[in-house]
Amino acid sequence: MLNLSQNGCSVWVTSSTELARTPTFVALGKFDGVHRGHQKVIQPILPPLKRAEDEGNFAETLFASSQTPHLYSTVVTFNPHPQEFFTGQPRTWLTPLDEKVHQLQSLGVEQLVLLPFDKELSTLSAEQFVEKILVKQLQAAQISVGQDFCFGSNRSGTALDLKLIAAQYGIPVSIVALETYASHEPTDSSDVSVAWAEETRISTSLIRQLLLRGDLQSANQLLGRAYTLIGTVIKGQQLGRTIGFPTANLQLPKDKFLPCHGVYAVRVTVCDETPDNPENIYLGVMNIGHRPTVNGTYQSVEIHLLDWSGDLYGKKLMVQLERFLRPEQKFSSLEALKTQIQQDCNVARAFFRAQS
Repeated sequence: MLNLSQNGCSVWVTSSTELARTPTFVALGKFDGVHRGHQKVIQPILPPLKRAEDEGNFAETLFASSQTPHLYSTVVTFNPHPQEFFTGQPRTWLTPLDEKVHQLQSLGVEQLVLLPFDKELSTLSAEQFVEKILVKQLQAAQISVGQDFCFGSNRSGTALDLKLIAAQYGIPVSIVALETYASHEPTDSSDVSVAWAEETRISTSLIRQLLLRGDLQSANQLLGRAYTLIGTVIKGQQLGRTIGFPTANLQLPKDKFLPCHGVYAVRVTVCDETPDNPENIYLGVMNIGHRPTVNGTYQSVEIHLLDWSGDLYGKKLMVQLERFLRPEQKFSSLEALKTQIQQDCNVARAFFRAQS
């Protein structure tokens, strides 16, 4: 179990329902990415005080603050991912655990329960799952799920089934309509563009496709925020220093999903600094790739901060990807690479100026 806190706020994280804080308001799902669709599913289970504040209902805020007992707003998901359990193939995540906790905390969620997805859990019927997990162990007083939610053995239970079963225990269930996105018109006749034009439901798989295509703008719109990397700065080959562009080499969780190789304009926060202080948010350019110009043999993530100098080794950074600048490419010489990096920095500066 973990109790992860930030700026005085904390999310209780546990993989044991016995250690979960109860009673609960529960949002059920996988929630990889915590995108706009996920946020809609989570909203009904937020603490009444938080919901009232978000809606600007101050009378409701005062009323909610006096209510007892406290019901813990709880996101319930599965670990490992059911697909990973059944296939035996590890998967990458838009939001590994640290990032998921960070995003849930920013929404006002108080607790994350990671149900161990094993043979026993996978064989529970829909009725058994509700009775054993939601009623007896989590003492759920309210449940929220997406319209496409499935659960129980062989995914036999639907969101409507959950509502009917939970009603037997007097537990209301919110079934949240799928969040959609008004997609742009395709610019060519390729299969990918046609698929993107037709697929407007916000989903984790669609966001992955967009990130792999370099369509960061659309991916960020679906997420409702900039796509983020969180990792620790380690020593690299320090080649950037020799050409006038020192970089921070970022070590990421092994299960972090990376977008397409290339150069990005980014905003960077050092995690142990105050994140809401504008002076602690740095602008930069980031390269994801194998560094073909210097015959790189492994994938790296390197960040150059604009107009900044200092020591970041060992620091934990949160990197927000704001704009995809160009694909990775091989240059004829280090001098050509240096010229291109300077151009990348200029483009990034112009982009950030336009945003301010």
